[in-house]
Order: sequence, then C-alpha cells, then structure tokens
Amino acid sequence: MSAPTNNPLLDPSPLPFRLPLFELIAPEHFREALSLGIAEQEAELATIAANPEPPDFENTIVALERSGGLLRRVLPVFENRSAADADAAIDSLEAEFAPKFAALRDSMLLDQRLFARLEVLVTELDAGELHLGVGVDPAPDRLAARAYLLRRRHRVAVLAGARLSIDGRTRLSQLNERIAGLTTEFQRELLADANSRALHLSDEGELAGLDDARRATAAAAAASRGLRGWVIPLVLPTQQPALAELGDPEVRDRLLAASRGRGTSGGPHDTRTVLLELVRVRAERAALLGYADHATAVTADETAGSPAAVAELIAELAPRAMANARREAADLAALAEHDGRRRLEASDWLHLAERERAQRHAVDLAAMRPYLEAGRVLRDGVFHAATLLYGLAFDERHDLVAHHPDASVFEVSEADGTPVGLYLLDLYARDSKRGGAWMSSLTLQSDLTGELPVVVNHLNVQKPPAGDPTLLTFDETETLFHEFGHALHGLLARVEFPSLSGTNVFRDFVELPSQVNELWALRPEILGRYGVHHESGEPIPDEFVERLIASRSFGEGFATTEYLAAAALDQAWHRLDVDAAAALDGVDAVAGFERRALEAAGLFDQRIPPRYSSSYFAHVFAGGYDAGYYSYVWSEVPGADIMAWFEEHGGARRELGDLFRAEILAPGGSRDPRESIRRLLGREPSIDALLARRGLD
Repeated sequence: MSAPTNNPLLDPSPLPFRLPLFELIAPEHFREALSLGIAEQEAELATIAANPEPPDFENTIVALERSGGLLRRVLPVFENRSAADADAAIDSLEAEFAPKFAALRDSMLLDQRLFARLEVLVTELDAGELHLGVGVDPAPDRLAARAYLLRRRHRVAVLAGARLSIDGRTRLSQLNERIAGLTTEFQRELLADANSRALHLSDEGELAGLDDARRATAAAAAASRGLRGWVIPLVLPTQQPALAELGDPEVRDRLLAASRGRGTSGGPHDTRTVLLELVRVRAERAALLGYADHATAVTADETAGSPAAVAELIAELAPRAMANARREAADLAALAEHDGRRRLEASDWLHLAERERAQRHAVDLAAMRPYLEAGRVLRDGVFHAATLLYGLAFDERHDLVAHHPDASVFEVSEADGTPVGLYLLDLYARDSKRGGAWMSSLTLQSDLTGELPVVVNHLNVQKPPAGDPTLLTFDETETLFHEFGHALHGLLARVEFPSLSGTNVFRDFVELPSQVNELWALRPEILGRYGVHHESGEPIPDEFVERLIASRSFGEGFATTEYLAAAALDQAWHRLDVDAAAALDGVDAVAGFERRALEAAGLFDQRIPPRYSSSYFAHVFAGGYDAGYYSYVWSEVPGADIMAWFEEHGGARRELGDLFRAEILAPGGSRDPRESIRRLLGREPSIDALLARRGLD
C-alpha cells in the first residue's frame, strides 16, 4: 500500500464526542495510524522508564495512563472494523499487526525498568509512605482507586512474567506473538467457513414452518449472495434459531449438520490445526510463567481464583441441569415418536420444545414476533428501562455517520441534559461480520483524558427485505437487553483513569451488568411499552405474557446443560499441561478429546451438544474468553441475586437504579468487584437465586 495522505485517523476527530470520521477512513489509513501509534507509545514508555527522577505516582502511573493517546484512539476503530465489516485488506492488516500489538503489550509489562518503578511504588504503598498526589483533601474513594490501580498494574505485570529471566522474557514474547497470530487466524477461517456453510434451499416446501417474515429474510439472504431460492446463514452457537420453526426433520438435520461441521472440513478453513496449536502454545506459556496450565494462569487474576473453584461450581450445577434435561428429553421423545422419528435427535430439540411449550403453557414464541419490532424494542423497551432506572435520555443523531450504513448513532444525556456519551447500534448480520453479539468501546470515559464514552452494540439479526419491519425473536430481544447492559457499563463509568473505565473489569464480573439488564425484558413496566403489534398497534395480551413468565424455567435443563458443557470443554482444553497438549496428535484428536471431556464432567448427551463445539468456539480460541467461558455462570450467581433484589424492592425504580449505578456501573474497574457487590446487597451473594432462576432448586 502506498502511504496515505490526509489520514483522518491521525488527529482527534472534530465530531461530537470524538466520533471517528468513518466515512473518510479507508483500510490503507489504518497501517499508517497504527504504525505511528505503536511508535509513539514505545517512545513514551522508554521516556517513563528512563526518567532519572525517583518514581512517584505522577511520573509513573499517571504517565503510563496518559501514554499511547494515538493508539488508544485508533486501535478500537480498527478492531471494530475487523469484527463488524472485514474484508481482505482488513484481514491482512489484522494478521500483520496482531503480533506487533502483542509485542507492545509485552514491552509495557515486561520492561525491567518500568517494573522496577512499580516495585518501588508498591513497597512504599505497603509501608504507608506513598503520596498518591490527589489535592489537599482527596476523596477517600479516589485515593482508594489510585492505590487499587497501582496494585493492579503491579500484579498484572508479575502474572505476565515481569520477574522472569531475560531468556524467559524473550521466549514469553515469542509465545505471545504466536498466540496473537493464531487467534486472528482462527477467527478469519471460522468466518469464512461459516459463510460457506449457510444452508441453501431451493425447494419452497423445505421452508415449511417458517413464517412470511422468515421466508422473506431467507430470500433476501440468497439474493445478496447471487443465489436463487433461500439461504439460512449460520449464527455462532450450535443450535440455530430456525431449528425451532422448520417443520421438515431432514432440513433440520442438514442445518444442524452445517452448524456442527464448522471448522472441520479438512480444507483451507479447517480451524482444528489452529486450535491444537493454540492449546499447545498457551500451555507452554503457562509453564514458563510457573503455572500448571493455562486455566490456572488465567483464573489467578479473576475473582474465581483457581480452576478448582470453577470446577466446583460446574460440578454443583451439572447433575441438577442434566437431571432436568433428561426429564425434558423424555417428554420430547414422545413427540418425536409421534412425528415418526425413531429417536429424539439434537436437531429436533428446539422444534419439539416449542411445541411442548405451546401445549404445556399455551405459549407460542413464534407468535410473539409481530409484537417485537426492533425499533420499538429499542426505544420503548431498552431505552425506556434506562430512563426509568437512571434518568437517561436518547436522541438519534441522523447527522452523525456510523461505521456501517446499517448502524445508528444515539446521543445519551442525563435527565438535566448533561452529556453522557454516544451509543451506536449495529443490529444486522452480514458476511463481513463475525458471529454472535457483543459490545465494544470506541472511546473510554476518563477524567484524566477528559473524554466521554462512545460504545457500540453488535447483534446478528437477519435483515429483512427493504420496506419490511425487523421483527425480533424473544431470544434476540433478550440479547439486545443483555448487550445494552454492557453498553451501560461503558456509558455510565465515572473513573479517573482510562484503563479502569467501563468494562475493563475482571472477566468473571463483566457479564453481571448485562445479565441484570435482561431482567427488564419481561418486567411489566417495560414490556407494556414495547410489546405492541407492529401492524395493529394492539398490546401483547396480558395472558400471553403471564404464560410466558410462568414458563420461564421451561427448557432450562437443556439451556443450562449446553452452556455448562461449553464451559467444561473450555476448562478441559486449558487445563492440559505441556506434555498432555503435545500428545494430542492431528485434527482427528479433537472430537475424541471433546467427548472425553464432556463425559468426565457428566455433561455428555448426543441430544444436547455443547453451545459451542471446539472447532467453532470463537469465545475461547479467538474472543478473549480462553479459560474464562465459565464467567457467565460465575457472574450469574451475584447477578441473579441482584435481579431478585430489584424485584423484591419494586422493579425499575429510579432509587434502585441510582444505587446500582453508583455501586456497580460507575466504579468500572477501579475497585474489587466483590466489594461492589457487597456494598449493593449489604451481604455476600447467595447461589439460591441462580438455582431458582434456572429451575435447579
């Protein structure tokens, strides 16, 4: 690529809230901006490390927090583009720069001069001799946050290998660069394979069970690929939403086979070779750092503390979940036999479960879709809940351009008009977008930098034909509420330093705000606003909602089992030591390892495959949740307790929202999350609410 001119990434954006000038950014701009950003931060780190003055909080910690301004501005924009709208040029840049980012992180964590300064500061802090440099009469919480930041930086450096020998640090940097390249490769190949496996249907009879909106969406997906007929693209989890509706068992079999086959073709997009290499390299890195395995290294810096604690929670939940799932299977097997199936298959489960739900609870989730028009769900559901709880106001900014034409931009403000930040929503699936749903931050709130947050929610809802409404499933509605909980964490953080802002928290705490935000999807004060028929304007019938709420624990045996199976699988891969990882020879070893791991955890049932099988488990082989997929249920223990606290005290009330905001959202990563939970509840969290919520009590 030739050197670009007038690069819109090099200077702070003139737009409100520093929203990037997306319409001016071309792929070639990223190479220059990222290269300059890396060079700038390397120079700043060298200056801090070589400072002849004795280390203090200002010339070391604050200086580190100020460093890397260009990269802090550009890298989130690049990562967002890579995840949400990649092409060959972006893929190439990601492969080129992933090792460079890993090397830069190592230079910050492993530089012995920087680490020596941290050692001095922590020693002085322990002795009560460190001046934290906050005014004449500093607020106790701000002092505590500064002390916490210092201890976190020091601990992260130790866990990252700062105390290794020079040879050890050199080898560690090599391993980190290799891991960065492999995770990038896994994501790229998985996306390509998933796109190639989208189910193409040419006979309209094969669409039996799909409503008109689903059929139109499938036709649009085919047309976008230049194909006749209909296409059902694959979403990230094993079970595909269309399985609940497709009436033809053979079509369901084909769709689930396409889903489960991702990454196992033996061709250019097979992810298993990458997966095995990642497991080996992570195991070697853990051993170099002095840990038994990668899971031990990861959980050492999480609230769980150890893989043993994770295993204990999974072991407590697994038999309860499997017992419920087997009872559910017995009921569904009778329906399968009635349909002429010799036995219940994994591809039948969602379809038959919806029939069973309809028979047992008179609930038809497909009939709910006309009441879940996406725009109304967003404004009168998701946004309305945030207004009731936190006093927030949302105004769409049609004058601001997002990263993709499908995405929208909203300005967020307090009830008194004080600016909060920007919220972007990118709702629709496309071939250039990775699967799943997630939140990312383009700008972090920080008193130090004076910046307010810009956050993005990404979903993968199938886009309907032009002019048709976007009707969500109830699962998609809950997902939107969930991801907006992450967005609130980013929007409402109020911290001094960018590294502590928003979702920069322990991985097994980060899901708590998003899980709690799911509560509002079915609360009457929220659902009564957004649950309106998109054509008639009629509200969703009360009895329908009552039946849906009464059936909430229906199918939780299956849902909990498939989740726990994935969590156990993640732990099994990452509890391998160097020798055990090296002994896995060839891609054919992957399936056998997966089955043995699930059997050992008491979670193997061919009718209930893991939510993610190894070859398409992007969370742990590409998405930063390696040895951490357990965190969803780990954070759900206090999360369910907090949901019960909200319900016991009256639901979406401003007083409760203000407390939750003050104790959970606003602190970001500036204190131990266990302290935040205790402050809110006034006690330690209990698992009882989780067991009741999942029907496991």
